[in-house]
This record gives sequence, structure tokens and C-alpha cells, in this order.
Amino acid sequence: MSTAQGAKGARARARIEVTAAIKDEARGQLAAEGAAKLSLRAVARELGMASSALYRYFPSRDDLLTALIIDAYNSLGEAAEAARDTAADAGHVRRWTVVCEAVRAWALAHPHEYALIYGSPVPGYTAPDDTIPAAARVAYVFTGIVRDAHQGPGLAKPPLPAELRPEAHRMAAEFAPDLPPETVAAFVAAWAELFGLVGFELFGQFNRVVEDRETFFRHAAERLAHGVGLVFP
Repeated sequence: MSTAQGAKGARARARIEVTAAIKDEARGQLAAEGAAKLSLRAVARELGMASSALYRYFPSRDDLLTALIIDAYNSLGEAAEAARDTAADAGHVRRWTVVCEAVRAWALAHPHEYALIYGSPVPGYTAPDDTIPAAARVAYVFTGIVRDAHQGPGLAKPPLPAELRPEAHRMAAEFAPDLPPETVAAFVAAWAELFGLVGFELFGQFNRVVEDRETFFRHAAERLAHGVGLVFP
């Protein structure tokens, strides 16, 4: 390795380390102040950096927010994929439930990151298309389970009101053309209900309502699986 290559490698490593430190400090700000109050100047101050130096890593607050959002989605996606893989030999309902439980466990372990991606929108911030692939990872895990059932033992088609059929066909054509429209409409509803359950627990709406939350959640996740049509062993 030449001296120039070695210097280039050292600079690359240093950039990775500084980027990680910036993100870690920003996550600390999220926990303490919330995403709306995230400040590049405050991050730079806590790290002992000049603001101008930090801007070379993240030109704006929105760039830093986007990086944190992508990291959060990828972390959640990795948790969902790992749970799916551990239950690869289980039935479809069990696989679905295991992934739901992994989503809940990740949210409870990373409440501020969960709030960043599934909580209230950050004023003045619009997530760019760069976030879409990471955001879709969990959805791909669930649709993969549903697709395996459809291609294997089959799915029980959920009821679909006539007035919803055009929208169900549109969603199926756009998101999962290989699945029945009835299934896609039920899946979108189950997706929203799953994150509603997690959000209710995380943000305190279940306080003094649900005590045994783990058992309650598992039962609810199984009902969501049946609602999508995963009723076969």
C-alpha cells in the first residue's frame, strides 16, 4: 500500500468515526429534546467541533435527520429480518407473530428512534425518497410471509366491500400485484393496526388499561395474521 493510499484510508476511517459520533450525539438530543429541537450547532458544541466543521459531514439539520431516520428504519428492518429467519421453519401465523413481537421489542428498546420514524412529523421536515428503501424493509418481511402462504398452502381471502374493491385493486397493482386485492387491503389495515398497537404502548395510551401487555400484544398480532388470511398451519 502506498503512502497516499494509507492516508486516504485513514481519512476515510476518521470520517466514519466522526460521522458516528455526530449521529450518537444527535440521538442523545432526540432523547432529551425531541426531533423538532435537533440543532447542528448544539451537536457541534457537545462534540467540541466548530459548526463549520460539522457542516462538512451534514450540510443541514434535515440531512442529519434523514441519516438518523434511515439508520432507524434499517435497524428495525434488521430486527424484523432476524426474527423472520429464526422462525423460518414455523407456520405462517407463527412467523408473522414472531416478527410483530420483534417490531414491538425494537420499539421498546429504541423509543426515541421509533418516535422519529412513526411519531409526530417534524415541523418543516419532509423525508426524501432516500428513506424509502430502508422504510420498506419491515413491509417486505411481512409481505414475504403472506406471499409464501399464497404460493404454498394458500390464503383465506378476507371479505372486501364492493365500495372498497376499486381502491383494493389499485393498491394491489401498485404494491403487490401477485397478491389478491382482498389480501392487500387487509394487509394495509393490519400494518396500520400493528404500529397503532406499538405506538399506544410506547406513548402511554395503554396505561391503566392493559397490564399484561406482552400477552395482549401476542394475541392481537395473531388476530392480525388471521385478518390478513394466514389461517392455515
